[in-house]
Amino acid sequence: MGSGGGGKEELAVVESREWYLSAYAPQGVPTSDHLKLGTVSLSLHPDSIPDGHLALQILWISVDPYLRSRMTGRDDGLYFSQFNLDQVLTEFGIGRVIRSKDSGFTEGDIVINPFSPVAEYCVIPSAFLRKVDPTSGISLPDYLCSLGVPGFTAWVGIEVLGNPKPGSNVFISAAAGGVGMFAGQLAKLKGCRVIGSTGSDEKVKLLKEEFGYDDAFNYHKETDFDAALSKYFPNGIDVYFENVGGKMLEAVLNHINRGARIPLCGMISQYNKVWEEREGLRNLLNMVGKEVRMEGFLVGSYLDRFGDFMKEMEGYIKEGKIQSKHKVYNGIESFLESFASIFSSSNMGKVVIQVRP
Repeated sequence: MGSGGGGKEELAVVESREWYLSAYAPQGVPTSDHLKLGTVSLSLHPDSIPDGHLALQILWISVDPYLRSRMTGRDDGLYFSQFNLDQVLTEFGIGRVIRSKDSGFTEGDIVINPFSPVAEYCVIPSAFLRKVDPTSGISLPDYLCSLGVPGFTAWVGIEVLGNPKPGSNVFISAAAGGVGMFAGQLAKLKGCRVIGSTGSDEKVKLLKEEFGYDDAFNYHKETDFDAALSKYFPNGIDVYFENVGGKMLEAVLNHINRGARIPLCGMISQYNKVWEEREGLRNLLNMVGKEVRMEGFLVGSYLDRFGDFMKEMEGYIKEGKIQSKHKVYNGIESFLESFASIFSSSNMGKVVIQVRP
């Protein structure tokens, strides 16, 4: 491919494959009945790119559970607006600049794009893009993981809302997932005793041996959550980082200590159900007598702390104090499989797609 300018051959048009929503999925995991892979022709001629815009070749795409809440076709208390039918899906991504109509960016720059289409190419305003320093020694997937939304989510939940003291008992659900793995490590760095729940013996081993958890259990084997928490938290729970909801949250409320904090990150066990079928909680009264604070949060409300997060997390990564685990799918065509895998307990760590080597 020519990059244009200076006598080089102009690359005028590219064929870009992209995923779009063809039908809403009120419940269950979306399938090929709801998500389609199409192809569009994208002009890269300089006259076709507006001022202040860049043309990107997309290299990496994040795959996150929250995307599910934008495909139901109903606003029922979930926290993101619905995709329109036939709208291309958007996610966090990393791209290479192949055309620039902004003097702050040059061809070849690698950028983080918080509004990347799930596609192979795009033309996008430069306002929200951030350059990646290629000399930092940090891998590109880490910018979607430990330094991206999952890492920031974990940091806000633990550092800002949970704020456990050294020696606190901290419980992380979905502990081997993209957010949970960082939440547990951050709690350990604060001197806490950290236990995680996860979906396989292999993940239990990962939590203990690579992420430094004090212990962990497989919720498919220890299905009596109340009994499991009695065993792992004989002195109660001080902070619960909530990723799951349903029966796990109800069990936690029987084991919380006075003044406990419960940051609500997500409730993946409920995403694929219409609200009338979601599991209720019978013991919320426990929060009153023990003066527990349970608080939902969106990281977009904490962007004023993003600089603090980046400085702290980059330091941890360079010092080897934070580890990441990625499940990499290859090619834009793998999006449907990779997205479904999030809801199956089959992955370890953060799910990402390498669109282009």
